[in-house]
Amino acid sequence: MTEEAENKADNGEETSPEAETPINSHEEEQAQNPDEAAPEEPVEPDAAHWKDVAARNQAELDNYRKRMAREKAEQAKWANANLLGELLSVLDSFQMGLDAARLDDKDSVITQGMEMVQRQLDEFLTNQGVVEVPAIGERFDPNQHEAISHEHHPEVAEGVIISQVRRGFRLHDRLLRASNVLVSKGPEDVEAAATSEE
Repeated sequence: MTEEAENKADNGEETSPEAETPINSHEEEQAQNPDEAAPEEPVEPDAAHWKDVAARNQAELDNYRKRMAREKAEQAKWANANLLGELLSVLDSFQMGLDAARLDDKDSVITQGMEMVQRQLDEFLTNQGVVEVPAIGERFDPNQHEAISHEHHPEVAEGVIISQVRRGFRLHDRLLRASNVLVSKGPEDVEAAATSEE
């Protein structure tokens, strides 16, 4: 009951149910449907939040796709590394056979055929990204060369590679196999002069 109705009841006046203050129809609807929200709040801040969330998720998805593409390209780049590494020992054997054929008769049809196959193999390796490690005449680099022995040489400075026993190869920027090389100790008389001075 309202205050007015209570006052009338206190004064002895009769109050009828119709005399009470009528309830707004909108308030009745809210009373009947308590799940419905009160007056709607502005949608703008909420929409901006979800728009930001969507933009962030889109950026994360783009970054994920780029990362997956990079990883796939990286895998493809190194996928043949084991196969090519195994092929190198076959190339060594083929090279020894070719060298023997050249010593026997460098103008024979067999030697010419083997040289043709060697060119094709070299071209195949180049297409796969395999590059031979430079050796003879280069300074010894333990990251690319494996020293088999050190020898005195009258014309080659110390630390320079005299000859190559087995070729080395890189696949892109990684070493597949180091070159086996002979490294110069320099002229023999320089070492003798150094010991005589002591």
